[in-house]
Amino acid sequence: MREIGDNRGLANLSGHVRRGREPFGAAAPVVTVTDSKTLADRIEDLLPQTQCTKCGYDGCRPYADAIAAGDANYNQCPPGGAEGIARLAKLLGKPVIPLNPVNGTEHPRAVAFIDENLCIGCTLCMQACPVDAIVGAPKQMHTIVESLCTGCDLCVPPCPVDCIAMVPVTGDRTGWDAWSQEQADAARERHDRRLARQRREREAAEARAAAR
Repeated sequence: MREIGDNRGLANLSGHVRRGREPFGAAAPVVTVTDSKTLADRIEDLLPQTQCTKCGYDGCRPYADAIAAGDANYNQCPPGGAEGIARLAKLLGKPVIPLNPVNGTEHPRAVAFIDENLCIGCTLCMQACPVDAIVGAPKQMHTIVESLCTGCDLCVPPCPVDCIAMVPVTGDRTGWDAWSQEQADAARERHDRRLARQRREREAAEARAAAR
């Protein structure tokens, strides 16, 4: 959690609010600070945490930072859909606007499925998955853990044998009707753990290189 421990923290939050209005011409968001969370923290809390990058940013947190800084609009998240935009609009004190079609469309949630007869065990999908929802090993069959898959579809493009398909699993339900807050919180935790692990691995590699 990012804390606002002094007046500078409060000033930073106020700066986020002021900058947030300028690119889009709306009134400054009315945000009451009642705890240590920044505006970006509050925005991130409202995002679905699929980490799909369809918003144009490298994950939900970078997108939240961009909204708070006034560098991105709040209608760029297809997984959150219309309900997600309404939640963000309420927080920011802005009107509800349509999803930007440049970023995609709102549709039923899908999960990845690997054709095990075609999988060559290249691990590229495992490297692409932002929430570690794929299990496997080099040159061995990989499997999607359906309950962990956020439907980001980032695993599909790197597959060299086209063995991954996205399968809809929520019927006609879309956006937050197809995804719960509990699922979002769990996905966020897994993504944060993955980032922490990758950071440790980089630091260890750098230490080994420096010791040579």
